[in-house]
Amino acid sequence: MSVLTVVGNPRAGSRTQTVAVAAAEAVAARLGASLPHELADLSALGPHLLAPAASPGVEAALGLVAEADVLVVASPTYKGTYTGLLKAFLDRLPPAALAGKTALPLLVMGDPKHALAVEVHLRPLLVELGATVPTPGLAFLESQLSDLEAVVSAWAGRVAPQVRLPAAT
Repeated sequence: MSVLTVVGNPRAGSRTQTVAVAAAEAVAARLGASLPHELADLSALGPHLLAPAASPGVEAALGLVAEADVLVVASPTYKGTYTGLLKAFLDRLPPAALAGKTALPLLVMGDPKHALAVEVHLRPLLVELGATVPTPGLAFLESQLSDLEAVVSAWAGRVAPQVRLPAAT
């Protein structure tokens, strides 16, 4: 089983990436997946996502999505939803590209009033692409960074039992 973390923050080395990687590791540990898992950091891909020519970096990231069994899809909360960077990347996927995969939505936010965005905005996008999306998604408040391990561990405990594992071959 492979786990991929997709980080849709336009800044490299972001808090979003820190939270997403911790969440993916917590879920992977609960599922018995071997580490390290893959990371698709979209921060360097922004200029290439809307370009008419194919980009090796974008194609490599799309390939990682195609190969993954479980995806942690993370973004900071911008204007009450996920980033345009994440949307532009996911728009490059063909219809049903996530069929047979489990996607775990995660939004990092500064204000708890945006907590529903993970369920109302990011979850439907992942479902539209064919993913199975366990509940709840992780709405992570920046104020929880000092408790990162406890928060992601508790969340992983709730979602890991719902993860669709790939069929044994």
